[in-house]
Amino acid sequence: MNTLIDVLTGVALILGAFMSLAAAIGLLRFPDLMSRMHAATKPQVLGLLLMLTGLGLQMRSWTLLPLLIVAWLFQLLTVPVSAHMVGRAGYRTKHRAPETLSVDELEQVVAAVIEDDSKK
Repeated sequence: MNTLIDVLTGVALILGAFMSLAAAIGLLRFPDLMSRMHAATKPQVLGLLLMLTGLGLQMRSWTLLPLLIVAWLFQLLTVPVSAHMVGRAGYRTKHRAPETLSVDELEQVVAAVIEDDSKK
């Protein structure tokens, strides 16, 4: 049984490290803010889940489980919000590549706000 848990721990830690590495490479290699924002959030949260799973399996302590769950839930709740705020700031400051967007749903809203501001 210990061997099986050790193997599962190793697999979870390696996959978690791979997901975190993929997020780091995506941050460096992707061309625009929106792509980088995606790379910073999606694989990072899954990578952390796998790393915490491996840690929980290796420690074999039920008292550690609530702490690991709280750490992952905190990441799960804060990462999308921070990515959304970065995306909004990037959109407003024109740090985006419009040619890479298939649909720009905010274009009409922003144009209407700019038009209303110019009338005042």
